[in-house]
Amino acid sequence: MNQDQLIQKIVEEVITRMASSGSIKTSDASSKGAAPTASTAQNAVPAAQAASAPAGDVILASDLAKYIDHTLLKPEANEAQIAAVCEEAAKYHFYSVCVNSSWVEYCVRKLGGTGVKVCAVVGFPLGAMDARAKSFEARTAVANGANEIDMVMNVGAMKARDLKTVREDMLAVRRACRPGIVLKVILETCLLTDEEKVLACQIAKDIGADFVKTSTGFNKGGATVEDIALMRRTVGPKMGVKASGGVRTYEDAVAMIRAGATRLGTSSSVAIISGGKGTSSY
Repeated sequence: MNQDQLIQKIVEEVITRMASSGSIKTSDASSKGAAPTASTAQNAVPAAQAASAPAGDVILASDLAKYIDHTLLKPEANEAQIAAVCEEAAKYHFYSVCVNSSWVEYCVRKLGGTGVKVCAVVGFPLGAMDARAKSFEARTAVANGANEIDMVMNVGAMKARDLKTVREDMLAVRRACRPGIVLKVILETCLLTDEEKVLACQIAKDIGADFVKTSTGFNKGGATVEDIALMRRTVGPKMGVKASGGVRTYEDAVAMIRAGATRLGTSSSVAIISGGKGTSSY
């Protein structure tokens, strides 16, 4: 049995288990790779383009900006550093800034009129808090102007194969987001087996998440080309896949995109698009 056949077998088992527990309907075709939800469809074009791009295509460093969530999630980050992130994002036209939820209002004000979106992490970095707490944090971030939410899934529930809890946790945050708000689910791939990665991706797809994301960057490992490829094969060509954690160079970024990533989370954004010649000012 090759890897694709194994993935399909696991997905079918997930559908059967969740249907028997009442978590999904057997007629819910989205779990079997049918059309994405309206929320996912809104973000389908970049995902499809990246997933189908020939390996030989040249990706210019300047073109990478549109893939990048310019990130500062350090607990010691201060206002001057957050301001620098916003200024760099506006200068280089990064897709978004990704910050802890307490900084959302500030970033929205700083980035007004620039076209740069604001992304907030939720349940970060452990994912082990009550789903209601994640839901409240997501709803507050959205009310404060966040365009995107990156939530950490309940890793412990996944390790225990408590798929109902995993799904309800993700769904609580999905429901806290207004229509048009992009939801990314952080799997923390370094803590998961390949089977668990597939299960998590399939559940995220089932609840209408727009992206699956590799890592918080706060654990023992980050994004790998192998994980991105596995996640892409699992969710199909239209759902977003975000590589985050350890993406530090132009070569890293290109490798992730070639493997199927449609978004990159990194604090090395300036160095990536300047060929290693630039550094962030925080």
